Amino acid sequence: MTGSARPAGGAPVPSDERRHGFLELRDLRIHFPTDDGLVRSVDGLSFTLERGRTLGIVGESGSGKSVTSLGILGLHKDGRARISGEIWLDGEELVSASAEHVRTLRGKKMAMIFQDPLSAMHPYYTVGAQIIEAYRIHHQVSKAVARKHAVDLLGRVGIPQPDRRVDSYPHEFSGGMRQRAMIAMALSCDPELLIADEPTTALDVTVQAQILDLMRDLQQEFDSALIVITHDLGVVAELSDDILVMYGGKCVEYGTAEDIFDRPEHPYTWGLLGSMPRLDRERTERLLPIKGSPPSLINVPSGCAFHPRCGYEPRTGGLGSTEVPELAAADGGHDGGHLVRCHLPREERRAIWENEIKPTLESA
Repeated sequence: MTGSARPAGGAPVPSDERRHGFLELRDLRIHFPTDDGLVRSVDGLSFTLERGRTLGIVGESGSGKSVTSLGILGLHKDGRARISGEIWLDGEELVSASAEHVRTLRGKKMAMIFQDPLSAMHPYYTVGAQIIEAYRIHHQVSKAVARKHAVDLLGRVGIPQPDRRVDSYPHEFSGGMRQRAMIAMALSCDPELLIADEPTTALDVTVQAQILDLMRDLQQEFDSALIVITHDLGVVAELSDDILVMYGGKCVEYGTAEDIFDRPEHPYTWGLLGSMPRLDRERTERLLPIKGSPPSLINVPSGCAFHPRCGYEPRTGGLGSTEVPELAAADGGHDGGHLVRCHLPREERRAIWENEIKPTLESA
């Protein structure tokens, strides 16, 4: 696979600068006014994703992952959200585009595999009817042609007897089969961007592996850009070329899968790795959970949003609680591929990882 997924470190790229990347987010902010205050669900997110690449977005519940995906698809264009920044998809800017135009792109240009297929699919219509409808919206074909396409898709995603199961209702499918049907529906118009939101939630491990293998094979076949949104580091390790770690509505670390798993630099990423169960060795101690709770997106802590839960905040000389750190190259350069948002000096971060965190994880 070619290309890359890569964040821009803060402010959006000037509009007169040459655009690059199939999907590009520039300083995206999605805020929701409520009676209790402004919810800053996404607060300045930037990245670029090329065709044929997979970007994993990870973080705890409430970090802004799903809100980001719905923003890309234009599903916040109901007037309730305050959206700023830019979303470029294959040369088109979507934040300023009309809701009607973005609707024409959904399904054909971009599609989403939702977290819960049982609630995402209509219970009163058969699985086949829903795939047929999605296909005919973008293609002027007869119902018979669309039905054949639906049967072919169900067969390609591994549903047995697709010519019969095309007339089944969602509740008649098992969880794994519903997820496969959801993938078939998302792929019905060969989208160039596919977003999978927690694609293996509530599935047993055998079915999870099958779904991940299916998504990898289909992405390679269609050469689509893929975003996988999850809290499960095992899923992103299996699928992703690059990983973006979100916390409090911001990107706190970005890098290749190798960077994130072998050379992580943010204390929050260390915490995620420490709380991940390992199956390749016998665990002799309990998992290492991250202390505290995710921040309120109405009252985000001052400075680094992670500082109330960070055991290394005292080493920042007070910066952790007063100043928001910039997303900067982990190697100290200006244009590195591995980015981190942390006040700790790089040398100290590397020493903590090599001497404290890594040995603990390897011995656990």
